[in-house]
Amino acid sequence: MAAFIAKQLVGNKIDSVKGAVGGGDDDKGEANEEGEDPEVAEARREAERKRIEKHRKMEEERESMRQEIRDKYGIKKKDPFNPMTDPSMEGRLGRKRKTPAELAAEANAEENEEEKMLPGNLGELTSKVTAAPGELAAKVSEKCTIQ
Repeated sequence: MAAFIAKQLVGNKIDSVKGAVGGGDDDKGEANEEGEDPEVAEARREAERKRIEKHRKMEEERESMRQEIRDKYGIKKKDPFNPMTDPSMEGRLGRKRKTPAELAAEANAEENEEEKMLPGNLGELTSKVTAAPGELAAKVSEKCTIQ
């Protein structure tokens, strides 16, 4: 790693010195602004066009094979823009978002359930519970005497 860094630091300086002295001019033939021969650049562009055309043809062949398989087995082509066409599908990963009205109805239902769980005479029971320790203390003091 250290050797790589040293080469990068020193190598750039050595290349600039070579260029200043005149030893860095080894280009043969005409070169454009990218530093390559126009014939080579044209050959590269032609090869790229051929490659793109080859891949386009291969994809067309694959798509025709896919369509034959779909026709043979009666499979419908998937819509790539709308993967979830039916929101009520069973086993789907996402869940249906609730509307504000549904959320309010759920909150009211939860409040009603809490009210049903509590007894109707809650005030009466709380008064009995608060009075019970006082009554117990009075009974104990009547029966026992502290000396």
